[in-house]
Amino acid sequence: MECPDGELSVLIVDDEQIREFNRDYLGKDRPTNVISFAMQEGEGAGVAPQLLGDVLISAETAARDAAEADQPFESELYFLLLHGMLHLRGYDHERGTADQAREMECREQEIFSVVRREFLT
Repeated sequence: MECPDGELSVLIVDDEQIREFNRDYLGKDRPTNVISFAMQEGEGAGVAPQLLGDVLISAETAARDAAEADQPFESELYFLLLHGMLHLRGYDHERGTADQAREMECREQEIFSVVRREFLT
């Protein structure tokens, strides 16, 4: 991801905790699978360039999503971490254009294929 010295925090939470973050910071009063808070956006951007931000993952939602997709829970966690990290690097499938969403999805698939090969086999 072109940030070898980058730092991030990862917090694994339950649905209630992620719902609170989603409500309080994003205005969406429901649980979700992953939320990212980028440190290189907004007013404080650039103060500490090595700090990428925070990724919060709901273990409960990840477990449900993994079961529905018939995928291992560990695989879903890795995928959500990757998804959150891409958001920290500026990729956006929600507020961006359709082309930007496709770009994020392609990058996600490219990196996740390496993750699968290196860590999930």
